[in-house]
Amino acid sequence: VMTPAAKEFIAPLTLSTLTGPAVLSEFFEERSGSWNSHVDLGVWADAMVIAPATASTLGKMANGIADNLLVTTYLSCRAPVFVAPAMDLDMFAHPSTQQNLERLRSFGNRIIEPAEGELASHLVGKGRMEEPDKIIEVLEDFFSAQKDLEKKRS
Repeated sequence: VMTPAAKEFIAPLTLSTLTGPAVLSEFFEERSGSWNSHVDLGVWADAMVIAPATASTLGKMANGIADNLLVTTYLSCRAPVFVAPAMDLDMFAHPSTQQNLERLRSFGNRIIEPAEGELASHLVGKGRMEEPDKIIEVLEDFFSAQKDLEKKRS
């Protein structure tokens, strides 16, 4: 699921060509008028990964501002949610962003801390989205731990 702003960086067709499945970004399909059900998506998922998570998306998630398909899907999601922030170092360090991250943690979301390095602004600091391989590793570790727990008896 892409936000409207994400479409400014990469076209949905390009992303779906690279990943395979159709990329959704709107509540209704432009051509057919069919509805993309955020509820169905939220129930279907085994995990939800929001990467990159901008300061805007974090704020909307933390405060229940359901104005796009991504946030409505998040609010409907029953599965574990993993959030990988990505933004400029000053935006990441800002008290409002940190407060939103703490609120999301309190809801049970798992925050994948951003890395340090050169950012889109050419500044250097903490705010780079963690590398995709590392995000996958976090997911693998989570699901591996879940399988280990399934084998346990009380």
